[in-house]
Amino acid sequence: MKHSIEGFSKLSKAEKVDWITKNYFNHPEEAKTLLTSYWNQNNELQKRHDEFIENTLSNFYLPLGVAPNFIINGKNYTLPMVIEESSVVAAAGNAAKYWSQRGGFTAKVLSIDKVGQIHFFYKGNKASLSSFVATHTAQWLEKVREISAKMETRGGGIKSLTLVDKTADLPHYYQLHLTFSTADAMGANFINSCLEHIAKSVEISVINNSVILNEGGIDIVLCILSNYTPNCLVHVQVSCPIEDLGKQDKMEASIFAKKLVQAVAIAKVEPYRAVTHNKGIMNGVDALVIATGNDFRAIEAGVHAFASRSGRYSSLSEASINNGQFTMELTLPLALGTVGGLTSLHPMVKWSLELLGNPNAEELMKIIAVAGLAQNFAALRSLVTSGIQKGHMKMHLLNILNQLGANEQQKVKALVYFKTNTVSVQAVRHYLENF
Repeated sequence: MKHSIEGFSKLSKAEKVDWITKNYFNHPEEAKTLLTSYWNQNNELQKRHDEFIENTLSNFYLPLGVAPNFIINGKNYTLPMVIEESSVVAAAGNAAKYWSQRGGFTAKVLSIDKVGQIHFFYKGNKASLSSFVATHTAQWLEKVREISAKMETRGGGIKSLTLVDKTADLPHYYQLHLTFSTADAMGANFINSCLEHIAKSVEISVINNSVILNEGGIDIVLCILSNYTPNCLVHVQVSCPIEDLGKQDKMEASIFAKKLVQAVAIAKVEPYRAVTHNKGIMNGVDALVIATGNDFRAIEAGVHAFASRSGRYSSLSEASINNGQFTMELTLPLALGTVGGLTSLHPMVKWSLELLGNPNAEELMKIIAVAGLAQNFAALRSLVTSGIQKGHMKMHLLNILNQLGANEQQKVKALVYFKTNTVSVQAVRHYLENF
């Protein structure tokens, strides 16, 4: 049967659910019941969620957990974390408690510039193009002030506009490269609006410039912000004397510190390891990004591009030992917002931001980067001592018990039993069979 339909978006929500379940599921009523069971009983709240995206049928829930005891620049935080992977929240909390007893995390925003580009082709003389751009830049920026004025009152706006020659990479390809500050907004809509407005001004200027017209004019292809933000950076670190690290799983502090440094060094030179190493960092970063209503796809794309900036994919974090002092640090590109978008619409985003003390964008950059470093430390701590599976599988135990259909009595007993026994699917299955 061919499942196609005209005008699906114009159907009511109930009609969409009915069509989907009847055409794609063997048991339509069960499928429909599952979808409707995840609707919020508060109709106004559900309507708000329905309007976030298009063709909404239901809600898809992820757990919201918290990790307490984070000391960042001397201030105590409890971090909201939205993630489906067991052990991540526990690892963050353990790392936070560990470093809270050793001075906590320090964090500093290095820069906040974001980028937008107008991509175009021009077949004429470069000197003519350079003169054209230099002559008209001030005019273009003045004309876009009707869009940028409000942002400027909040401390943001367009910081620069430059012509970039990319013809060595692609024949006749140039850019107008703009840098922006967007204050406490992520700023995607603001940046894109400014770019499109300037592009229209450029086209008008071309019409009135015989030199550029006679050389074929300018062919603007697209105007778009970049999610690569290597100049929107935050740096975080932890540091303490080696002896303060303490014995770890019977491993002396000096050996523990050495292995941590070696583990990071491996991730610096081995891309296969670096990808998993950085994924662990992003466990913490993404969980906070989602909880605060920011765009985790944009963050992921920008971070991994940053990890490849040398020409080879490498570790985002660093670790070192100098004069008996162990230091672990992380620098990340994070373009975040605390106003606009879901921050003012999603009730749980508001809740998460209030939990964090309603930070501004730069404060949120620090908090989220700290979550990434905490996850990285926690993962490496496990890897170089007991191994990753020991702690991870214990956190995964309830998932395994639920998958195997354990009842509440079995769960209670199993949680006690596996405190001192190795967790695996086979071991849990064997335990339940002999319960």
